[in-house]
Amino acid sequence: MQDIADEIARLLDASVTIEDRSFKLLAYGEQSGDIDRVRQESILRRRASAEVRAHFEAYGIATATGPVRIPGLPGLLGRVCVPLRHRGVNYGYLWLLDAPPAGEPAPSGGPVLSGGSEGALTDERLAAVAPLVARAAARLAREARGRRVRLRDFFSADPAVRAAAGVEVEGPVAALAVRTPPEGGGEPPPLPRGVLADPDGGSGGPPGEDAGEGLLAVLAPAAQAREVADRLRDAYGSAAGVGGSREDPDEAWESWQEALLALRVAEHVAGHGPVASWPGLGVYRLLVRLSHRELADLAAECAALSAPASRDLAHTVETYLDHAGHVQETAAALGVHRQTLYYRLGKAERLTGLDLADGESRLLLHLALKAAALIRRPPPDRPPPDRPPPDRAQAGRDGRSGG
Repeated sequence: MQDIADEIARLLDASVTIEDRSFKLLAYGEQSGDIDRVRQESILRRRASAEVRAHFEAYGIATATGPVRIPGLPGLLGRVCVPLRHRGVNYGYLWLLDAPPAGEPAPSGGPVLSGGSEGALTDERLAAVAPLVARAAARLAREARGRRVRLRDFFSADPAVRAAAGVEVEGPVAALAVRTPPEGGGEPPPLPRGVLADPDGGSGGPPGEDAGEGLLAVLAPAAQAREVADRLRDAYGSAAGVGGSREDPDEAWESWQEALLALRVAEHVAGHGPVASWPGLGVYRLLVRLSHRELADLAAECAALSAPASRDLAHTVETYLDHAGHVQETAAALGVHRQTLYYRLGKAERLTGLDLADGESRLLLHLALKAAALIRRPPPDRPPPDRPPPDRAQAGRDGRSGG
């Protein structure tokens, strides 16, 4: 890539940088003429800032199929951005500082595609380096395909299998488990450099659990893990789990186990989906490790609230317990009158036989409701709650906090 950058710089007598889609610097040519703060920081920091990225992306470079001319601003030189597209997919950008011809002011209008207002880099001169641009795009495409490895072996709990996988990365890293469509998700979208993916990663789940079909395994630098998970989730329209960070890549298999468990939570618990990160799962980090039978035994404690006619009671009780038994906050969260809340809580007590004024009973019912969510997928749409008349026999429950 460096040779390509040097050759383009020589042919155009222009300052050149090549970046991937995430604006990470891949190569740059010798400085020609003036330099501005953006080019200087890109070279020194190896990546453009979020502010600079947003500025340039506003000119439509991500979807452009040809050169985009970006006008100069005070302290910012004009540029030509050439998207590095291969077979219709954008893998990065070629940047060229573009000074106007001698004696002419820099353009002040908006972005102009090839054929519009030109600086020193005319359309004819840009066309002369088109073969080199195509080479750079093809190379980035090959590297993107090469980042798809057999992570199923690298995520094995067996050290010998991991060593044989031949994966060499630097920490800290985090594993991602991304659900793909049952009919097949095809090739993963282009990923940032340093991110590895295995479309056949649907194995190696927690003991006694089936990871299921349609699973993409990913290993990413920890700092990029959430961004990559969001991108892949958007591409497949499903769910994703992100494991905890590991300084030692040889421990990435533990992050993979966490990613699979986090994916399960993301698929079953609306409050943690569609992308769930292992460090933020709270009590679900304990519950999701239980077997299906153990979860079912625990969920049986709230079975009386699982009937379709009682689903609103289950939601009410869980919201009440999530708010630490604070009646006023719970009523506000549910959008109901306090009397309605008291009525529902009393009915839930009668159905379950549990006293919500008792700490252990509260804990048991709270965990049972959380466990129930992991063994059944909640309905996509919750019917509007009924609002029964107030229960005047609620005086004994007024001792709950927040009354």
